[in-house]
Amino acid sequence: MSALICGSMAYDNIMVFPGRFQEQILPDQIHILNVAFLVPEMRKEFGGCAGNIAYNLNMLGGSGYAMATVGDDFDNYRSWLASKQLDSRYISQVAGTFTAQAYITTDLDDNQITAFHPGAMDHSHINAIPHADGISIGMISPDGRQGMLDHARQFAAAGIPFVFDPGQGLPMFDGDELRTFIDQASWVTVNDYEGQMLQERTGWDIATIAGHVQALIVTRGAKGSRIYAGDECIEIPAVKAADVLDPTGCGDAYRAGLLYGLLNDMNWEDSGRLAALLGAIKIAHRGTQNHIFTPATLDEQFAAAFGYRLGL
Repeated sequence: MSALICGSMAYDNIMVFPGRFQEQILPDQIHILNVAFLVPEMRKEFGGCAGNIAYNLNMLGGSGYAMATVGDDFDNYRSWLASKQLDSRYISQVAGTFTAQAYITTDLDDNQITAFHPGAMDHSHINAIPHADGISIGMISPDGRQGMLDHARQFAAAGIPFVFDPGQGLPMFDGDELRTFIDQASWVTVNDYEGQMLQERTGWDIATIAGHVQALIVTRGAKGSRIYAGDECIEIPAVKAADVLDPTGCGDAYRAGLLYGLLNDMNWEDSGRLAALLGAIKIAHRGTQNHIFTPATLDEQFAAAFGYRLGL
């Protein structure tokens, strides 16, 4: 059983502003906003939702493939994937384009300002969902708009259940399109801000959205997460991180835990707790693909956090 993760592969240019955005932005001058942030620290990392989720899922011992479109500058990333035994068979190179680029500035309160150049990601619709290769679960993560629409339809037509994870791509879609995504999907996952936007755009409240899928998962940062499944609302506590260095990619790590749980028929309490632990491990490392664990070490950490083992 394998998961096909449709989404972005990107280079993350991560900058840290050693101050607070709120101290630099004058609320009454937003209409003539013109600010510059001095960022003495900058790193270029391998990222993108599909890449990050596949990285975490495969370290867990799950089988996951990223499906994405990339540019002429992808060679270094492809070599990185090979070094981590990550299969790139569903990654297509689009000549004359750049791989998607994110420019992320984080302040001391972990607020983020991001500029994103989609590049080759806008061609994601050239990929099609395969009907073979043992793909049992899909995921639609932020990607090119047409690609997200097409891939959801293709998963549904192939009878492959999938997770709808709109993330930062949510504003690209209107209410009708989002309602269609939800009706096609088996599961939906959003953070609390995206959850509010999803309700506003669809006109559906949390209970209604949850009623259209097998489970709705809402992450809430340090407040943990909530999983609405059937008539239940399952509270998942946050795991205290060893350090808080970089929030970028924490949501992707969490989603890898959810996919692992789905691939292994785990209950929602265990899946949510595993997902929360992955997010805590990731936030203690800079970059989205620099943390390392094994199933054995993860099981030890899970036992320390929750008092029992999963037997990973």
